[in-house]
Amino acid sequence: MSRFTSWHITTLVVVMLLLVGSCCFPPSTWSVEEEDYEEEKITVEDREHWSFQPLKRPGFPSVKRVDWVRNPIDRFVLARLEADELEPQQEANRRTLVRRLCLDLTGLPPTPAAIHAFQQDVSLDAYERLVQQQLASPHYAERQAQHWLDLARFAETDGFEQDKIRKHSWKYRDWVIQAWNRDLPYDQFVHYQLAADELATHDSAGRTAMMFCLSGPDMPDINSQDERRHSLLNEMTSTVGAVFLGLQMECAQCHDHKYDPISQADFYRLRAVFEPAVHLKRYVSVDTLQEKPVAPPVSHLMIRGDFRRPGPIVQPGFPRIANPASIPLVSPPLKVGSSGRRAALATWLTGSQQPLTARVIVNRIWQSHFGHGLSRTPSDFGMVGQEPSHPALLDYLATELVSRKWSLKELHYLVVTSATYRQAGRVADLAVVPMAPGLAREQLRRSRMLDPENILLAHFPRQRLDGETIRDAMLLSAGTLDTEQGGAGVRPPIAQELVSTLKKNQWEVEPDRRQHYRRSVYVFARRNLRYPIFDLFDRPDANASCPRRNRSTTAPQSLFLLNSRFSLQTAREFAGNGLAQTDNRSQFVQWVFQRALGRDPGSGELQRALQFLEQQSTLVRQEGRVGERLALPHPVPAFMEPYLAAAHTDLCLAIFNLNEFIYVD
Repeated sequence: MSRFTSWHITTLVVVMLLLVGSCCFPPSTWSVEEEDYEEEKITVEDREHWSFQPLKRPGFPSVKRVDWVRNPIDRFVLARLEADELEPQQEANRRTLVRRLCLDLTGLPPTPAAIHAFQQDVSLDAYERLVQQQLASPHYAERQAQHWLDLARFAETDGFEQDKIRKHSWKYRDWVIQAWNRDLPYDQFVHYQLAADELATHDSAGRTAMMFCLSGPDMPDINSQDERRHSLLNEMTSTVGAVFLGLQMECAQCHDHKYDPISQADFYRLRAVFEPAVHLKRYVSVDTLQEKPVAPPVSHLMIRGDFRRPGPIVQPGFPRIANPASIPLVSPPLKVGSSGRRAALATWLTGSQQPLTARVIVNRIWQSHFGHGLSRTPSDFGMVGQEPSHPALLDYLATELVSRKWSLKELHYLVVTSATYRQAGRVADLAVVPMAPGLAREQLRRSRMLDPENILLAHFPRQRLDGETIRDAMLLSAGTLDTEQGGAGVRPPIAQELVSTLKKNQWEVEPDRRQHYRRSVYVFARRNLRYPIFDLFDRPDANASCPRRNRSTTAPQSLFLLNSRFSLQTAREFAGNGLAQTDNRSQFVQWVFQRALGRDPGSGELQRALQFLEQQSTLVRQEGRVGERLALPHPVPAFMEPYLAAAHTDLCLAIFNLNEFIYVD
């Protein structure tokens, strides 16, 4: 009680008075003047912003170094470089290219056999055929789906205090993977997620697709279900605006946007599109959209965003700034029981008069390959968002996507076959060492000095792998990755200290041990506790749409890779697999380098690795480790002395901790 000071008492009294005041003075007694609302008009200056301009196909710029160009993308990039008197890098060597491409498109490193086959393929279209092979791989969609799941704030629980499990939410994740695998055109991809029930081709899979809209956090046990519905509708509206249009609309739920020409009425007109399809039941987690055969509810602008203060009536409509042709929302003729509003929205989003939708998605695809979009604010194309570094290139890609019938696989193919993507990031990675390597180093040094953020793309940017890819790469290197696809999220073991932070039975470990080795996209996604390696390597918490993950560098990341139970167990299995494949230490070192890094060790590396095995076995012996403290390979060869065997595990653990393993050049 001695620490309960007068400051605490005063604060408590103020809070209680505020709470009492809100109860004693209901909304009906508040000032009527606050409810007066006049919508500002969209001005000519508003429409002059780059992202609101009509989408037009640009001409190709002329360049001097035509020999460097592989497809139209390169003309736009090279024109900027030449204007700034910078030189692009030449093509990276084949080992660098195949590793970059496989990790980028499938999220898995290439096998030694795949690297060898590509290096030996002398045909002129070897790289293009490799790209097609990766795009056709079922693992392609598992990788690309993760980017979309970040945007969709996907998780398998509600969040908040109870964090209740949503039993069928994993079906949405599987639907996204299947859609990417079959290259569902992006315009149809949008239609399904917003209005599958209003499409003529509606089926059960379509109902699953609409889980996108309600994938955010929810509080089913809240006392006021009206407040719950209000929060869900506002969050959904904000997400749709950010994900599909690249507009930050959430602050317009309370007032006109301070920077962008988005009014509060714009927000609630868009929200009205979804209102007939959101129906809640207390204590029951939200699932998907569903309209009932009744008249749609009357929609209001909510004064200051307060669900208790309905203001002027609004009709469903599109944000005016993104609707230069002033297209009205006219519901198409549909089956009885549906308003058709969401189908009209989906049609408008992918229509020829809409300047934002194609720009936003091609910018996201570019970001997935280069780490940054052409605009580095991928979900904010508004006034305070960052203008694209290559605006003509962005519009070329957007028009090209539409002309290719919205095929995202074809867009990926166009990007990764460009000379821009195939550049080396370091002189050491060049396919052909120039006669004057010093000149190449000087060109790279100069570009990094004049363009430190590599906005102009004078070389390929080094990128750190995300937590999911690091985990999958470790399991694949060890030979334990389970490539089974689909199904409910699995719960691998985690530290008891973390489990204790949850409510009882909120992380029940999967009893089938084989399931612990599934790809990371299938690991159970809980909002209140992210799987440790994902959390450390910047996976978002799924409480809001994430357009781009952070790329932090922290001590706990290194500590996890070096000291965690997962890292040690995987290193043991890696070593056990290697010892079963090889006859001597030199072969073992070569094998682990090939599996984990995609290359042979250099002569100096080989000698240091062999020296490490000898010295580490001596050190472990001197420490007198026994039992569980002796990290033996799994399985351990019967003929091998245990301390030397443990040293092989330690070498594998060291390989997992190399920069070369967790970064891609």
